[in-house]
Amino acid sequence: MENGKWDTLAGRLATALIALCFALAGVLPAHAQSGSVPIVRDAEIEALLADYAEPILRVAGVKRSRTDIVLVNQRSFNAFVSGRKIFINIGAIVQAETPNEIIGVIAHEVGHLAGGHQDRLRQQIDRAQTIAAVTAVLGVGAAIAGGLSGNRDAVGAGGGIAMGGAEAAQRGLLSYRRTEELAADRAAVDYLNRTGQSSKGLLTTFDRFERELSLAGRQINPYRISHPLPRERRVALETIAKESPHFNKTDSAALQRRHDRARAKILAYSYGPGAVESRFRDNPGSQAARYGKALSTFLNGSPRAAVPIIDQLIAESPNDPYFHEARGEILLRAQDAQGAVDSFGRAVRLAGGNAPTMQVALGHALVLAGGEANLRRAIGELEVAITLDPANPRAYQHLAMAYGRLGATGEAELATAEANFHAGRYEEARRFAARAKRRFNEGAPQWLRADDIHRFRLPR
Repeated sequence: MENGKWDTLAGRLATALIALCFALAGVLPAHAQSGSVPIVRDAEIEALLADYAEPILRVAGVKRSRTDIVLVNQRSFNAFVSGRKIFINIGAIVQAETPNEIIGVIAHEVGHLAGGHQDRLRQQIDRAQTIAAVTAVLGVGAAIAGGLSGNRDAVGAGGGIAMGGAEAAQRGLLSYRRTEELAADRAAVDYLNRTGQSSKGLLTTFDRFERELSLAGRQINPYRISHPLPRERRVALETIAKESPHFNKTDSAALQRRHDRARAKILAYSYGPGAVESRFRDNPGSQAARYGKALSTFLNGSPRAAVPIIDQLIAESPNDPYFHEARGEILLRAQDAQGAVDSFGRAVRLAGGNAPTMQVALGHALVLAGGEANLRRAIGELEVAITLDPANPRAYQHLAMAYGRLGATGEAELATAEANFHAGRYEEARRFAARAKRRFNEGAPQWLRADDIHRFRLPR
């Protein structure tokens, strides 16, 4: 048979199978699978999301200690689960007017976790791959038979069989995912009812998605999407949601203030100058608006001007750890490292010793303040933070700086290896680990950890 015809057949089969692979890979966000999710760490927002999730996790029977909520630096309104982690975009928090909207999103994602949807999804992927593989083999067999007989139509039919199998596998998988999304929606309503919360926020989210679809003006094929259409999801839930005695229940004023503060903080750090003022123009004297103004002021080049704004907030709420944390960040930008040490230290004490990101900030300020006493204290604070949050690259970076300034080269190189390892820079991690191994006696705890990093290879 002519090579050109075989090339055409191979190209069509490859195109179909590659398309299927992309579809299968797309069952979770691509950046989550690749490990390149742009993560945001913030003690205040992490604590808020944990409080949103705690009652939902409890009634769903999902252990809080085994579930992490991760903030993603993306502006779209989105959330997803991967492993035992719930990922929530910063854009979802900014766009959500009330805590209840984010609580509804969390309840939906917990529905996936409690329902074991990821495990069953893997089974469906295996099934889809089997269907695609079998039909591809059948298609190739038919094409070969057609080629040997000189029947050009049979060659084309064989390629069609393979491509049709890939399409069937993809559609089957997407149909399964839509079913599981509806199941997670229903579970979310149940969790919200059992915790005495409204499911109105879920309906609000579906309305938002529907508006976005309408504005985009796109025609959607309902059989080629992984989630049901927003209108379909709303219709499926509206009746049972409105039957709940909690449907018209609103969030507490205190929780709304915390939610607005989180929005203000995200706007200040991620949305540029003027974003806070624009969002809170109707209530510029609110706590959230002034908090956002303080952060925006120091981030945009005027840290000294931000100090009196944050000091006024501290005067109103002296035991709020996050205002003291913000003051520490402002003073660091103003090159007042010792003042930042005092503010971060106060924040850590008020947080009750369970805010490792604050301790990392305190350790950083201590390193910048300098002096042997501050450096040794920095090591202690950072070691505690690492015990609570062992995968934080910034903690190891600051630890390396502290050890380096004290002349402890081996410990500095090991901490640098850890920082690179937890940041996913494995070649750099192995290089520093190899250097660290030469600084310690073979078999010592530091040598063993350096050896672990040096030997690490990503699974193929």
